[in-house]
Amino acid sequence: MPLYKSGSSLEHIKELPFKFEKEIQLLVEGNLQLLLKLDLIKSEFSLNNFRIDSLAFDNESKSFVIIEFKRDKNFSVIDQGYAYLSLMLNNKADFILEYNERKETPLRRNDVDWSQSKVIFISPHFTTYQKEAINFKDLPIELWEIKRFENNTISLDQVQKSSAKESIKTISRNDQVVEEVSNEVIVFTEDEHLLKADFETRELYEILKERILNLDDNITLNPRKHFVGFKVDGSTFCDIVFQSKTLKIYINLKSGELEDSKLLARDVSNVGHWGNGAYEVKMSDQDNLEYILILLKQSLKKNKG
Repeated sequence: MPLYKSGSSLEHIKELPFKFEKEIQLLVEGNLQLLLKLDLIKSEFSLNNFRIDSLAFDNESKSFVIIEFKRDKNFSVIDQGYAYLSLMLNNKADFILEYNERKETPLRRNDVDWSQSKVIFISPHFTTYQKEAINFKDLPIELWEIKRFENNTISLDQVQKSSAKESIKTISRNDQVVEEVSNEVIVFTEDEHLLKADFETRELYEILKERILNLDDNITLNPRKHFVGFKVDGSTFCDIVFQSKTLKIYINLKSGELEDSKLLARDVSNVGHWGNGAYEVKMSDQDNLEYILILLKQSLKKNKG
């Protein structure tokens, strides 16, 4: 999509193509936490004749993320993605060792949720075929398009799946690597969380979700293993945990940051819980819906941008 600078007349902002993959890699690695909310573990991580461009760790899901940078279009996202995931799952100790050599807090095997592992490909452009290839609801592979412009502007946008309904397991029977990885790596969907709740709670969630998404145009859904997260500009501002007759809403603010005149939220900063943030609100009906949205707006404002 072309960009224009506003003034007395619109001025076209030209795209500046990347000459080398290394340019993209250095740019993203230097701003990894800002761009993707990930911690860089190792650049150019080599193992068993494989070379991973960037090895990262997602502290929210407690999982490793492999990042590959591409400038050309001639590669298979499925074949390469699953080859990297297979490498990781068959060499878990090496990945943990690499983490422990570079981080102050040691990581044990049980500290990692291997089922949430994923591969991210970053490129200035993906072909239509590559975009169609990821159109499975449970594919642990993401495509992100990065562009650079002459006004010192960078854009990084995830390629969205077009209402994917089919499972990668439909083709895994014909590929041993895909099948082995699919048995351990799980991409959770919103539907799987909805199954935990009764009909009334599902209806309540749909009402709440619609109101949350209307708070900002940049809000996206992020289903995880134990909850459905809501993100704005890449940062989680609230999570919803499903129970049979109740929704538990976690507000991603630190203890003491939430203004809650009704004392509806519970401070769970010192209590184990699934979602992000220090505050928990239970919701079993619509009585406090408007007030809960006021609480969520505080987190939205804090985490946005």
